[in-house]
Amino acid sequence: MTTNASPIDTKAVNVIKGLIMDTVRASNSGHPGGAMSSADYAYVLFKEFLSFDPKDAKWFNRDRFVLSAGHESALLYALLTLQGNLGVEDLKAFRQFGSKTPGHPEHDMTDGVEATTGPLGQGFAMAGGMAVAEAFLREYLDAESAGHFTYVLVSDGDVQEPICLGSAALFGQWGLGRLIAYYDSNKIQLAGPTCRVDNIDHKALFESMRWQVIEIDGHDHEQIRKAILAGQAETSKPTLIIGHTTMAKGCATLEGSESTHGSPLPEAEIKATKIKLGLPDEEFHLPDDVLDTFRSRFAALRNGRQAWDKALAAKLADSAFAAKWENATTPACQRSLNWPEFESGAGVATRKAFGACLGAMMEQLPTLMGGSADLDPSNQTVKFRETVGIFNATTNALGRNLCFGVREFPMGAILNGLALHGGIVPFGATFLVFSDYERNAIRMSALQHLPVLHVFTHDSFFVGEDGPTHQPIEHVSSLRLIPNLLVLRPADARESAACMAVALKQKSRPSVLIFTRQGLPVLELPQPLEEHVGKGAYVVRDPEGAAPEMLLLASGSEVHLAVEAAEACSELKIRVVSVPSMELFDEQSAEYREAVMPRSITRRVAIEAGRTDLWYKYVGLDGKVWGINHFGASAPAGVLKEKYGFTTANLIKFIRE
Repeated sequence: MTTNASPIDTKAVNVIKGLIMDTVRASNSGHPGGAMSSADYAYVLFKEFLSFDPKDAKWFNRDRFVLSAGHESALLYALLTLQGNLGVEDLKAFRQFGSKTPGHPEHDMTDGVEATTGPLGQGFAMAGGMAVAEAFLREYLDAESAGHFTYVLVSDGDVQEPICLGSAALFGQWGLGRLIAYYDSNKIQLAGPTCRVDNIDHKALFESMRWQVIEIDGHDHEQIRKAILAGQAETSKPTLIIGHTTMAKGCATLEGSESTHGSPLPEAEIKATKIKLGLPDEEFHLPDDVLDTFRSRFAALRNGRQAWDKALAAKLADSAFAAKWENATTPACQRSLNWPEFESGAGVATRKAFGACLGAMMEQLPTLMGGSADLDPSNQTVKFRETVGIFNATTNALGRNLCFGVREFPMGAILNGLALHGGIVPFGATFLVFSDYERNAIRMSALQHLPVLHVFTHDSFFVGEDGPTHQPIEHVSSLRLIPNLLVLRPADARESAACMAVALKQKSRPSVLIFTRQGLPVLELPQPLEEHVGKGAYVVRDPEGAAPEMLLLASGSEVHLAVEAAEACSELKIRVVSVPSMELFDEQSAEYREAVMPRSITRRVAIEAGRTDLWYKYVGLDGKVWGINHFGASAPAGVLKEKYGFTTANLIKFIRE
């Protein structure tokens, strides 16, 4: 049982376990076992250490707590009920439609939930992203205004996911001394004991990655306190507290059983367990003395917030601090930036246009942070890195370049953590073909409504000699399938700048920006270009002196081919439409969509160097799409261009046929 705890703390933990059992039982689904094994640590952390404002869950300088083990949501909801963010009625509505207590925590649904978690390992990575943001802002502003801790609770399942260990290597490398992770090592997962699949010495492993590691009895309150204090005291390394616990601790007969991991406890087991824990035979028992004990720090916490407000008000009288505060608290969507100019007719790869745009952004957005997954020269992030410096919390906390290494999935999740923390404009870059590695983090960006910039270069078979393993075919279409994700594939350098501007205007959705390896001609495009791009599709060329009789639709590197083909086939009276974003175009009014793609024009052709499927919603079943539905090959890009028919001559032939 709980050890080294006062009688009231023991009672409080047992009450939390009762709420966990009743919450999961009420919905007839959920995960009680891990929530019960983590209860002692979470109770001590929330009651004695976590800094927050009881009346304002969004206070800028609060400590962050992330439940990476999202399946233990019943534990977090019980704590938030004691905290006052939820009520017992919310617990009774666990996992029900529209409730504040979904099956896995969702940050935009429930006050006190810092991140949407569930896919294991990502909460850990997001917590590290929050710690990066805190370290930068603490140095950029000051420790009093933006100095707090980030706590994350992880499970056996979390540490088995490669994203967790890949992220952990970065967090040790970056010296995130205010990141404290608690690993609830109950040695049970859904299918059985972890020894069947994992015999890692996590203490040795994390120490090798520059972490402070402390092993404790996770049910001993005094050991928990000492470990948290040691984590707070270590300023140059993140801390991993390994709490050795028992699955479903306190259960009458099912302690240590995997059957408690993913299923409600039987009613007879709940009844017997409540007797064992000294709880009355009633559902959702929450006595006043437990609430009073849990909230004993609330007056001090409120006073701390008031003192912070007063200190901040005084600092804002200083114009230099006020400017920094504005930079840290004004969302990018509320800013207007100046973008580079590009010469008509010049050959510019859109990835190089992105590099130029990144150079403009880094000067105008002092809280822009990000980097590349070990592709700095290819992704055009070298100048950014060399100008703003490499981030390290202990040696260069004002460095804004994050060196992710070959870790696309951790990169995406860390960017989400930066965005969730607030105060940072996050971006990350890699090759488009590796979006598959990063995909679930991108999906979590969209699910959480986070305006993250996910940058991808080398967007088609024009990658060339690296061959089919590096040549994206289905990736643009695949990304377009993710709800609430804005996919932008610009036609040239000018459209690239406009796409960047549109992406930065997004308040509640991430953007995927897709750029070419190969050079493209800078086109004469209609103005105001940002406004046109913001509508997703717009007319680039109409036949001279005549109404259009055919539509030629294209995105990205294929737009200039479409323009050249239309000019060569003047007798066909072709309108060329650039479609940088299907999502934005589909959101426009019926009148605008009709104006750009009139239904009366039934002869339609689309061209894109990727999967053809999604284009049929615009060209119709009788229309034609020139694309590529097979893997590429290893050869120079010019050879592949001819082999796969992405030439003006072939497009002219295709259109006329």
